[in-house]
Amino acid sequence: MKVQQISLSLHTWKDDLSHISIEPDLFLLFISPEFKERQDVLDTLRQKFPEATITGCSTAGEISGINVKDRTVSLTAIKLEKVSHEQTHVKVDNMKFSYKAGRELGRALKKEDLRHVLVFSDGLNINGADLVSGLQSKLRDVSITGGLAADGPNFSSTFVINNDGIDSNCIVGIGFYGDALKVGYSSKGGWDSFGIERLVTKSHKNVLYELDGLPALTVYKSFLGEEAKNLPSSALLFPLCMRNNESDKPLVRTVLSVDEEKQSMTFAGNIHQGSYVRLMKANIDRLINGAGNSAKIAQEIIKESADLAILISCVGRRLVLKQLIEEEVEAVRDIIGDKPEITGFYSYGEIAPNGEFSPCELHNQTMTITTLTEC
Repeated sequence: MKVQQISLSLHTWKDDLSHISIEPDLFLLFISPEFKERQDVLDTLRQKFPEATITGCSTAGEISGINVKDRTVSLTAIKLEKVSHEQTHVKVDNMKFSYKAGRELGRALKKEDLRHVLVFSDGLNINGADLVSGLQSKLRDVSITGGLAADGPNFSSTFVINNDGIDSNCIVGIGFYGDALKVGYSSKGGWDSFGIERLVTKSHKNVLYELDGLPALTVYKSFLGEEAKNLPSSALLFPLCMRNNESDKPLVRTVLSVDEEKQSMTFAGNIHQGSYVRLMKANIDRLINGAGNSAKIAQEIIKESADLAILISCVGRRLVLKQLIEEEVEAVRDIIGDKPEITGFYSYGEIAPNGEFSPCELHNQTMTITTLTEC
């Protein structure tokens, strides 16, 4: 596997593309919503590399090496030497069809030698938890990682990229085929729970209506104080920790939108009726350590130095860490070493198992890492 990582800036991207020195099979593009010439970039790549697959999505910040940037494109060119790949995408007109879309995507990619699936999804109009469940229903023994596209802290419009161009309400998947591919993955957070645990007394899929029999949004606002006026973006600073029972590993859920009339909250993943939730807040040291721990687990799975590390971290982490944001990327670099090229983006949701023997889940507020190499 040969990998080249380039950060494209708005005024120099044409020259930046001239520095591609390999003949890639696959491009990963993580693009700022503010990068207005993105279609021109895609057209240029298609003209210069007509056989290459192009995929990616919009971001809340682009990761290129150990740098976190805005208004750029994090471009990664990949030449696969021992494994093959295929791309497919599915349009989703309504969030309620997310599970069906996941099954359709999994069915299209499933082959006997499928080794790994990398998936990128619209970040606002897809139920990420249902998407993951649909994928797993068709790909039970295949590792799956990826993330939900973002739009900075705006929650207005996201897009994904496939060979047909730029699209919203869409999910794109890349299947990697062949035993020569080695994949590491992990997803870790670092947030602290606080306050009392509350029972979810009314919810449907990813919409939360009541906590302890009270309107969910009213209860949530009572914790936020002055920050309540900045919803939904301020909710990124105070996610919910959900557990279905005492033995389950808690999952973190982030708010995508609120409905003042219904006093409800819509999350990136499902909030199960009968589950228990607690509010969470950030601990900066634990967030950075969480990124390092995620890298350690991914490294333990692959058991050698990778060629590429794809980092997908939550926009909420970026809002908390602020000027310290690159420290979580540097924590990953310290673990994986200098060899792997690093790319990635800040997201509205992360898709990965917690570790080697865990099921794939939709996560929020985590640093999720995928490492790839050929053996």
